[in-house]
Amino acid sequence: MVSGEPELGEKRTGYRAEPDLLQEAKPEPADAETPNGSAPGSVPEVRLTRRRWAIVFLFSAYSFCNAFQWIQYGSISVVFARFYGVTPFAIDWLSMCYMIVYIPLLFPVAWLLDKKGLRLIALVGSALNCVGAWVKTGSTKPNLFPVTVLGQVVCSLAQVFILGMPSHIASVWFGSREVSSACSIAVFGNQLGIAVGFLLPPVLVPDVEEEEKLAYHISIMFFMTAAVATALFILVAFVFKEKPAHPPSRAQALIHTASPEEYSYLQSIVRLFRNVNFVLLIVSYGLNTGCFYALSTLLTRMVISHYKDEQLNAGRIGLTIVVAGMVGALITGLWLDRTKTYKQTTLLVYIMSFVGMVVFTFTLDLGHIWVVFVTAGVLGFFMTGYLPLGFEFAAELTYPESEGTSSGLLNVAAQIFGIIFTISQAQIFEHFGTQAGNLFLCSFLFVGTVITAFIKADLRRQQANLRDEETRLQGSNCQIMNYGHCTLIPSFPIPDQ
Repeated sequence: MVSGEPELGEKRTGYRAEPDLLQEAKPEPADAETPNGSAPGSVPEVRLTRRRWAIVFLFSAYSFCNAFQWIQYGSISVVFARFYGVTPFAIDWLSMCYMIVYIPLLFPVAWLLDKKGLRLIALVGSALNCVGAWVKTGSTKPNLFPVTVLGQVVCSLAQVFILGMPSHIASVWFGSREVSSACSIAVFGNQLGIAVGFLLPPVLVPDVEEEEKLAYHISIMFFMTAAVATALFILVAFVFKEKPAHPPSRAQALIHTASPEEYSYLQSIVRLFRNVNFVLLIVSYGLNTGCFYALSTLLTRMVISHYKDEQLNAGRIGLTIVVAGMVGALITGLWLDRTKTYKQTTLLVYIMSFVGMVVFTFTLDLGHIWVVFVTAGVLGFFMTGYLPLGFEFAAELTYPESEGTSSGLLNVAAQIFGIIFTISQAQIFEHFGTQAGNLFLCSFLFVGTVITAFIKADLRRQQANLRDEETRLQGSNCQIMNYGHCTLIPSFPIPDQ
């Protein structure tokens, strides 16, 4: 008989498992700074900390600032083109440089995330965002277009340290029942920044003829942005932490028990590209998000070509697309946390993105601006709402690989397709009109829908959480006897025979 076990016939009470072993992580009363005390090789204690909300909202805030700087030129491209004396296509490159810079720098930054951790990435990203904003403040004269290009390039460097982080922050800081919602909140900031980038520049920089007045209004926008970026960098320096003292979920706890020597970044990349479902998701995500980038960059030109002198409304239509997308992202995040139906939800949202783009294409030239607002809102709800879905689906398909790497690969595909679609659609606009350009995007959204249908729902992160919980449940209710048998002991007193 195993030592400590009651003899047969003795009065005994059933073994009760610790509640925190059977349930999801419970919030701590405060941030715990002490080690969790787990023995080497054991699964660490799982807890949640209130700091997780400060982390995700702070990340969302500086992602907001960076996204605003991405679209602030495109939303008033005609004004900036006249001020700097360049073509509208040159202004389009101020948005596309975000896409170009991201592609070669993804892997170095993902490697840095794995080696140095989340706090360093956050500091570098917010610092570059701040520096780029201040460089732009020195470009408020017509002959200083190269300076504004330099500032935008620095901001695009910051984006590399920001864009792939939502799913990583959600996994490191949040429990399995809230991880999708947390990812949606993290993506929410980027989308809100794009929305404000459509709305605010036409208000702050009116289309005036006087060069000095125009320079004055542009300087106000640049200095406001720099002030916000500086405040956010200071907050990141004082508030942002590497990770919580305790893992927030079973999946993270299992990762914590793995030996660092077992991990190889290059082998992780190879494993990701051998994952057929993930490769299909890379392509489908790139097609959808690339269409969104092209649509956002060229929206003002698209609307003005059919509704002259409606530049302010063009910005508001862009705002409608992104705000509707933020609502869609939050709803889908809550839905995924409740149902875990990643494949079905992703496919449905993709189909509706395709349908929304088709409807938007054939209603743009009807002559009723309110119709454009409605169709753009429906399109944005699904197309922009798809962004956090892709991140979370990738995290499920690729567990236990780094979320920063999987998200980064999705974003690389998005940047590549975004560049191709933006340049191609701009050329189609000039030669064949806006409807032909939008049909070009519709065709690729259809292809992405078909590809999504072939992705299998191999939810590895959820399986890890369930397996570990089942193992702990069995261990908490079993006593192993000397013959290797497992005797279930009920959780109530057993009366004397």
